[in-house]
Amino acid sequence: MSTPDQPQRPEALPDARVAVVRFRLPLYTQVVIAVICGTIVGALFGQEPYIGGLRNEQLGQLGMFIILLLKMLAIPLIFFAVLDAFLTTVLPLRQGTRLILICVINVSVAMAIGLVIMNSWQPGLVWRGHVDELLNLAPESTSLSAGGGAANGHPLEDLASYIPRTMLQPFTSNNVIGVVILALGLGALLRRLRGPEDDHRRSIEPLVLAVERIYRWLVRILWWIIRLVPFAVFGVLASIVGRVGLGVFSALWVFLVAILVGLSLHAFVYYPLVAWLVGKKPLRIYVGRGVDAIMTAISCNSSLATVPVTLRCLDRMGVSPQSARLAACVGTNLNNDGVTLYEAMAALFLAQALGYELSMGHQLLIVLASIMAGVGVAGIPEAGLIVLPLVLSAAGLPNQVIAAAIPLIMSVDWILARVRSGVNVMSDMLVAILLDELESKEASDDPTSIAAKSSML
Repeated sequence: MSTPDQPQRPEALPDARVAVVRFRLPLYTQVVIAVICGTIVGALFGQEPYIGGLRNEQLGQLGMFIILLLKMLAIPLIFFAVLDAFLTTVLPLRQGTRLILICVINVSVAMAIGLVIMNSWQPGLVWRGHVDELLNLAPESTSLSAGGGAANGHPLEDLASYIPRTMLQPFTSNNVIGVVILALGLGALLRRLRGPEDDHRRSIEPLVLAVERIYRWLVRILWWIIRLVPFAVFGVLASIVGRVGLGVFSALWVFLVAILVGLSLHAFVYYPLVAWLVGKKPLRIYVGRGVDAIMTAISCNSSLATVPVTLRCLDRMGVSPQSARLAACVGTNLNNDGVTLYEAMAALFLAQALGYELSMGHQLLIVLASIMAGVGVAGIPEAGLIVLPLVLSAAGLPNQVIAAAIPLIMSVDWILARVRSGVNVMSDMLVAILLDELESKEASDDPTSIAAKSSML
């Protein structure tokens, strides 16, 4: 168990690092190679058979199978990630409450930025009428109403539909909101039972150990599947380019620019303003002294692996070690603004492209699914890729659309993934600055602290 000053980091990180070391080429490099090779094969052979009668369409079907495997693993992985975070992380009540409140405010602003962009600009309309051709979908597969039937009623009724009726229902229906609610409830119960009483603690310890082991196993299995992702990208792109030509990439630029605009506004407008106005750290300190952490996150595509550099940058800013460790080590499980903003915008983009008319209430449900899916996945490698199928399901997109769209999005996701990691690190640093400022104000207002300083003088 960890202490408030030295919080324990998720067990998934060593496994992830081992897996990364075993790769000679980073995943993003493999994806780029897969994009190039898939494009060449698709352009050369089109829909004609080649080696042994193999067609690009069959490569696309194999690629979709890999994405379905990824989606199958996502629900149990998020469930055990939340449980593991509950059982291995210790938060002081006062600092923990402040941490959660700051994180909720940050992610709410991120979601507001995403909703404003998607509703005012509506970039998904550029794909309107071309989705069937791009993804080779049958007309009936995109004729569903938004929410997959759940979005026909009042938003409160839709929200109530996510509450689990049975223990197994969220797992069989890929209900990410229900899974997180169930994990939060069970995690709180296990944490309560894992109290100071010796009898209860001894009886619950085997279950806690089982949760930690299952989580590590799922992370390992995840890496096995992630190794196949470049092949999925290769197969799906070969199929799409072979069918519709190179024009597919002109459509992807709209998606890429829309997401980058949202992430940039949140990271380089909201964060610096709050750091300056509330945290008393001007841009030259917040970004100038934090640039090492930001660039490290972008280069290694992991906010968790960047924690040592983040702590060093926060020390240069004059942030107290306790606030820095609380935000960067524990808070990184909550500071997933980059991931949640990306998931929500991607889901709304595809919904617009398919012609779904989503009310604001239903858009907020997608936002809630994005936030829920991002809870506790900071230690999971390629968290954005894992969460995306679940958020798309919450948006009501059919499974065929999800399986076909994800490999297509993956051709530009290697760029967005690095930006998301940089945003998450900037969020960690902002939370640390705000926590430190609140602690400083409380110390200055404390009469005993003032008296102690006066006596020293």
